[in-house]
Amino acid sequence: MTRPENHIDAFLAHLEHGRTVSPHTVRSYANDIRGFIEFLDRRGDLAAFPGEIDRTVLRAYLVALTEEGYSKRSIARKLSAVRSLFKHLVRRGVIGANPAAGVRSPSLDRPLPRFLEIEEIGRLFDAVTGDGLAARRDRAILETLYGAGLRVSELVRLDETDVDLARGCLHLRGKGKKERIAPVGRSAVRSLVRYLAAKRRSASRGGAKLDRTALFVNRYGTRIESRSVRRVLAKYLARAGLDKHVSPHTLRHSFATHLLDRGADLRAVQDLLGHENLSTTQIYTHVTAERMKQVYSAAHPRA
Repeated sequence: MTRPENHIDAFLAHLEHGRTVSPHTVRSYANDIRGFIEFLDRRGDLAAFPGEIDRTVLRAYLVALTEEGYSKRSIARKLSAVRSLFKHLVRRGVIGANPAAGVRSPSLDRPLPRFLEIEEIGRLFDAVTGDGLAARRDRAILETLYGAGLRVSELVRLDETDVDLARGCLHLRGKGKKERIAPVGRSAVRSLVRYLAAKRRSASRGGAKLDRTALFVNRYGTRIESRSVRRVLAKYLARAGLDKHVSPHTLRHSFATHLLDRGADLRAVQDLLGHENLSTTQIYTHVTAERMKQVYSAAHPRA
C-alpha cells in the first residue's frame, strides 16, 4: 500500500516543478494537506486515503475546522488545497473521481471596495508637478488608471498603437486574454498627448534604448512593470497626504463608485470594467447604498 506521504510528496513536487509556483505557495499547500491527513488519522480514516475518502468525510473535515475556530477564508483555502490534491491523483489514475469536487466552499463575506472621494482624486493629481518626461508619464498613468478604470495589468500591457487619442479610446487586453475597447476621459487624453510628445522628443534626441512600442516606459526606457506603477502611486499619495495603503486597484474602484454615484447604469459600468458577470459589478451598488445612508444619517434632522 502506498503511504499518504508518497502521494503528498509527488503532488508538491508537481506544484514546484510542473506548475512553477512559488516556494511560499508550496509550503502553504503542504501545511494544509498535512492538516487534512492529521484529521483523517484522528478520525481513524487514514487507511481509507485516498481511494475511499468520500464527501461525508470531507464535510466532517469542514465541520471540524469550523469548530476549531478557523475563518471562512482559511477553511476555503484548506479545502482548495485538498481538492487540488485529489484532482492531481485523478490525473495520475490513482483514483477514479475527485471526492472534493462536489463539496462547496463556505461563502465568503466580500469586503466593500475601498475608494477615494472625488476631492481626494483631485489632490492626488495636483501632487504631480513638473514638466519633464517622468512627471508627464506619472500624470498620464494616474489619469489613465482612474479615467478608464483599468486594472494595473491592463495599463502596463498597453502599446502606443492601443491608444486612439482622436476618439478617446483604449484597446485593452484584460483577464483571460479578453479584449475590449474602453473610453478614456478628456483629462486623461490631454495627459497622454503631453506624455507622448515628451516621449517622442526623448526618442528623437537619440534615445535608442527607448521602447517605442510600449506606451508607458520606466527610467531605463523599457516597458513599465506593475510594481513600478505602485511605486509611482505611493509617491504621490505621500505628497498629497492621502492613505498610503491605497493601491492602483483603488483607482479602479473609485472610477466605478463615482460613475454609479452620478447615475450611471450598472450594466454600462460592467462593460466599462470588463466584468464577465454582473454580480461582480454589483458590489459597487452596496458601496453607493452605504454612502447614501451615511449622508442621510449626517444630514437628516430626524435620522
